[in-house]
Amino acid sequence: MRERVLFITTKNLDYLRNTQEINLLKKQGKEVLILGSYDRSYIKRLCYVYWKLLLLSRKKFDFVFVGFAPQLIVPFFFWKFRGKRLGIDFFISLYDTMIWDRKKWKDGSFFAKLFWKLDKNTIQKADVVIADTKAHGEYFVKEFGLSEEKLKVLYLEADTKIYKKRKKEKKKEWQDKFIVLYFGSILPLQGVDIVLKSAQILKEKKDIQFVIIGPVKEKIESESILYISWVEQEELADWIAMADLCLAGHFNKEIEKAKRTIPGKAYIYHAMGKKMILGENLANHELFEEEQEGIYFVEMGNPQKLAEKVMEVKGEEK
Repeated sequence: MRERVLFITTKNLDYLRNTQEINLLKKQGKEVLILGSYDRSYIKRLCYVYWKLLLLSRKKFDFVFVGFAPQLIVPFFFWKFRGKRLGIDFFISLYDTMIWDRKKWKDGSFFAKLFWKLDKNTIQKADVVIADTKAHGEYFVKEFGLSEEKLKVLYLEADTKIYKKRKKEKKKEWQDKFIVLYFGSILPLQGVDIVLKSAQILKEKKDIQFVIIGPVKEKIESESILYISWVEQEELADWIAMADLCLAGHFNKEIEKAKRTIPGKAYIYHAMGKKMILGENLANHELFEEEQEGIYFVEMGNPQKLAEKVMEVKGEEK
């Protein structure tokens, strides 16, 4: 009889990390019972998962795997999982994200202590802990006492149904321009301010066109920068295909998490065979090296160095 795995996630079910892990479990011959929702509202998804968990019989599964945000599931439903093996995807630490990355509260505050306890409690209860990079896993070992024997690394993947190698003609007015593209959700660790400052340094270079896709709030107005608030994935793939160079990052050097994670966009650029610039850190070097064709590294937090690297790649293109 095949092992029955209960896969739980509070992220929308079509989220790439979810599909990646579900497919991996199925390839291992597991029978997968999926508990999640496609609803756009996070609160509604969370309530749906909580309700279904309360009603679910323990006899229906042998192993539990909690995907996105296990901290919101494991501490409250461990009684339901008792006696079953438990795996979690510790993709983010609530403590690290809210206190040091987004700086919502100060370290030592009530919420800092609460998030730290949720993180530690979740990790301690798991039999297997998945991290997205070795560097991130090492942080969990050091900060929360995660046993190295429990730790496994599963790198992200790009959705190759959408993001694949192909050519896209440049806009007529951009035929002679070198197009530099950056996209993101504009989180602090991504360092979009470094990207914009480097674009400003290069604003006199009339043959360079920057395309910034994402909800940028503090814009630097320049004819050499095109801002696009957001696009669907298929259109994003078109813009990437059109670009001569893509910026991956992360570029913020002040936030430690930026040095422990590989940007999701790096997997997309790589899948599409695009030249890209990565931040110089240990996490990025786990998968990428400058000896690889089209891979470039730059000092994090330095817009001048980034501008110079853009010019270097442009020179190679010529």
